[in-house]
Amino acid sequence: MQIIPFDKKEGHIWINGEYVEWQDCKTHVLNHGLHYGSCVFEGIRIYNGKIFKLDEHIERLFKSAELLDLKIPFNLEKIKQVTYELTKKQKVNDGYIRPVVWRGSEKMAISAIDASTHIAIAAWPWPSYFSPEKILEGIRLTKSNWVRPSPDSAPTNSKAAGLYMICSLSKHEAERKGFDDALMLDYRGFIAEATGANIFFIKQQKLFTPIPDCFLDGITRKTVIEIAKKLRIEIEEGHFNYEFLESCEEVFLTGTAVEITPVTSIDKYEFKVGEITKLLIKEFNRVVKG
Repeated sequence: MQIIPFDKKEGHIWINGEYVEWQDCKTHVLNHGLHYGSCVFEGIRIYNGKIFKLDEHIERLFKSAELLDLKIPFNLEKIKQVTYELTKKQKVNDGYIRPVVWRGSEKMAISAIDASTHIAIAAWPWPSYFSPEKILEGIRLTKSNWVRPSPDSAPTNSKAAGLYMICSLSKHEAERKGFDDALMLDYRGFIAEATGANIFFIKQQKLFTPIPDCFLDGITRKTVIEIAKKLRIEIEEGHFNYEFLESCEEVFLTGTAVEITPVTSIDKYEFKVGEITKLLIKEFNRVVKG
């Protein structure tokens, strides 16, 4: 199947208040977002024509922008309205939505707080991050050499583009070694997350997940916790050392892109795609696609 580069796709993107032909959406190479990382974004799923948790995603977009001193030139309700309109215009029934906010090109310097803020929203059909076959067989992770930074060294509760640089490096290295993804520890040595997804563990019928105190508290993560509570599955959020993996029976990732994806191994530790994971996948699919 031919893969079309993202700058060659057809349709329209909403940018700074107007719809522009997809291939005509351009920004100057000397923009602050590209050079200094003053850029935030969201990843949103649409299932059967219904946008999943749009309010939560757009609220987080505005919060992330505020943390990076970016002043979005439209109010929250306008951005939600445009997102709905765009999915109809693009005829996306099952797919992905990417709002992105960045600082403009007025200043090429560290300090550019009074520069313009730009916003664009794109939507396109997109299947699951991993194929149904891959989800059923699970994925393999390896521990990254990079760690998630502390909250006093980066805006870790924002979905800032710059925070994903070490994620890309970690995933590239994992793939070069033959793995699907990487497990990242935090600055204290505790298990944090994968490169773009939160992580859960199951042992003795109980669900465990790291406290998101130096990485993003994912919207899918919160949804899975809500589902687990309704299913009366006991949940513990905590700080877990890498050796915690030794006695885990099931492991899975959660995120807008990966949805719920089982993990069958992390380096020497192996896990099964067990009944609790399968139940949570079933209930999650019912919630988002029902």
